[in-house]
Parts: sequence; C-alpha cells; structure tokens
Amino acid sequence: MDIQVEKIELAKRLLDTDDEAVIQELKNVFDAHEKDFWNDLPAHVKEGIERSRKQAEQGLLTPHDEVMKKYAKYL
Repeated sequence: MDIQVEKIELAKRLLDTDDEAVIQELKNVFDAHEKDFWNDLPAHVKEGIERSRKQAEQGLLTPHDEVMKKYAKYL
C-alpha cells in the first residue's frame, strides 16, 4: 500500500461527497487522534492511574471474578 496514493484517493472521495454525516465522522476521527486525553485529566486522577500502574507491575491486583463475587450483591 502506497500511503500517498491512499491519501489522494481519500481526498478525492472527500471532495466528491456532499454527505454531511460522512464529513462529520471524518472530523471526529481526526479530532480523536489529535487529542491526548491524558493532558485533560486532573492531577489527582493522573496520580491515581500511575499508582494503579505501579500496583499492577508489582502484582498487587485482585482478579475481576473475585471482585465481582464480593460486590455482586450490590449490583
């Protein structure tokens, strides 16, 4: 696959369409790839995620089925 050929073909298709839904979907795809949600997270959330990652690396996890058994009565 030649990436430049693919880009040209997509550009042609975009220019040929009048379907606003298709254009909006393409905009959404580009927007989703441009944003890094990490930068929008508050510091306390980032810290919690990092703490969780470290716990996972250390094997300090509780398997999903154990958690579900414990809290099934609340669901």
